[in-house]
Amino acid sequence: MLDRYALPLIRCCGFDIMEGKLMEKRKSDAEPMEAVQEMAGIKIMPRSPYRIGARMGRPEKAAERKMKTSPHLLFPVGLAGGKERLLLEARKADVEMGERRCEVCGRRTYKSKCSCGGHTHFTGKIETYSINVAGEVRQIASSMNASLPPKIKGVIGLSSKAKTPECIAKGILRASHGIFVFKDGTSRFDMTNMPLTHFKPYEIGTDVETLKKLGYTHDYRGNPLERDDQICELKPQDVIPSVKGGDYLARVAKFIDDALVKIYGMKPYYNVESRKDLIGHLVAGLSPHTSAGVIGRIIGFIDANVCCAHPFFHAAKRRNCDGDEDAMMLLFDTLINFSKEYIPEGRGGKMDLPLVIATRIYPSEIDKEALNIDLMGTYPLEFYRKTLEFPHPKELENMIELVSHRLGTGKEYSGFDFTHDTTSISEGPKVSTYKKLEKMEEKLTAQLSLAVKIRAVDEEDVASRVIQKHFLPDLVGNMRAFTRQQFRCIKCNTKYRRVPLKGVCPKCGGNLVLTVHEKSVKKYLEAAKKLADDFNVSNYTKQRILLYEKFMDSLFKNDKVKHAKLDDFF
Repeated sequence: MLDRYALPLIRCCGFDIMEGKLMEKRKSDAEPMEAVQEMAGIKIMPRSPYRIGARMGRPEKAAERKMKTSPHLLFPVGLAGGKERLLLEARKADVEMGERRCEVCGRRTYKSKCSCGGHTHFTGKIETYSINVAGEVRQIASSMNASLPPKIKGVIGLSSKAKTPECIAKGILRASHGIFVFKDGTSRFDMTNMPLTHFKPYEIGTDVETLKKLGYTHDYRGNPLERDDQICELKPQDVIPSVKGGDYLARVAKFIDDALVKIYGMKPYYNVESRKDLIGHLVAGLSPHTSAGVIGRIIGFIDANVCCAHPFFHAAKRRNCDGDEDAMMLLFDTLINFSKEYIPEGRGGKMDLPLVIATRIYPSEIDKEALNIDLMGTYPLEFYRKTLEFPHPKELENMIELVSHRLGTGKEYSGFDFTHDTTSISEGPKVSTYKKLEKMEEKLTAQLSLAVKIRAVDEEDVASRVIQKHFLPDLVGNMRAFTRQQFRCIKCNTKYRRVPLKGVCPKCGGNLVLTVHEKSVKKYLEAAKKLADDFNVSNYTKQRILLYEKFMDSLFKNDKVKHAKLDDFF
């Protein structure tokens, strides 16, 4: 290798080999790149005229969606369930629920189904019911011939307009399968979005024969699909969730089958043993702050904390494909367990809910970011030459084929190409260092040690930015939270804006404690001071830290109390 390229390298440096000796042949006083071109006699372009840096976005995530206290069921237990809202501890719960009237026998109850078997309707009244929740749980478990899990968590109260509770049987089954409920009755798994247009069968753990049944009969070049290392083009509504997400959704599927058999008296639908049995089944993707889900189909799973899907799929959820975090639900779970009766009445109650579901994606109706994807396998030479003139991107748009150019032609869904291949789409660190390091001090030390090593980074500027953009705003916010904090009862968890005159909780007589503590207010103070000392930050920044330290001392230190040592008296 060295012998082959030695002579071109020698000549480009202005030397040559004459009579077996290395002789200087050319000289140049020009800039390095120009000098190399003069001595080589040919035009040589810089490999990287400019380098672009990027900041880290949010860390990866793949975890089940949980509400506060992680309930399995939307059923109120009030204070009787303790801190964890446990149904088996609620022997007498006085809770508010909507009054419902049976359409068959006229009996009034809080249940959606009357004891006579008839369906009930909300009468418009909210009543207080005294219920032996633990007794009902045991009775329902016995009637279903289901074992009771050690913990079945409900909620302290219902916030929907009709205050309609879920069927207790669902909570028993959810707890048995280790899944949780969201505010609308569904069970969800959150994952970071990862745009993907192509994959190899072995990357997603799905065999060739299964993929053929799903419609992947040829690779992206049009050759028959025969091997697991051929590259396939991902269909716009096919999704590849994380392995962790697949395992959780498999448990949700088992819960649904149990509910169909034991609650509704029907046949099971999924019949899954593992996540692989979910391949080919439909899911609904949903972004926070929206009310429209998008249907997708599972074709495999990826060993990373992300959900791989076509840019069209992510954009249809009103996302711009840059690593946002969205939820995934089994479509059947959405259809049978979601109900508007559970939706909170308060502000924002209708957000993050599948009020409507899109069954098909139309590229002309999604966000434009997904339409700016280029579809070429190689870029023309003229494109690279034009970039040296630094034109506006719009001026070069006609040189590169984009998705937007295909709209209305029928070719906007497939026929995408790419410029670079990869061994595996899940290759690389599975968990970022940011998530591995648990303490903020450890994260900060790692960040600044990296800044010191990289010549392109000014570590003093990094330290100053961390103090001004992160530590100081947190210190101010924590001080404000301390002065406006509430007081919490350690027994029933009720919160008060002011300490009651009794000095204890008026509801249960429990002791009251602070909700914001001195330690949490000061947690970044010492780190900020150390950072300011170790790096040459501006005097202004140092003075701001000292000023906030004085503010905190005025809050937490008593001037009348002085701590002295025995030596101070001699």
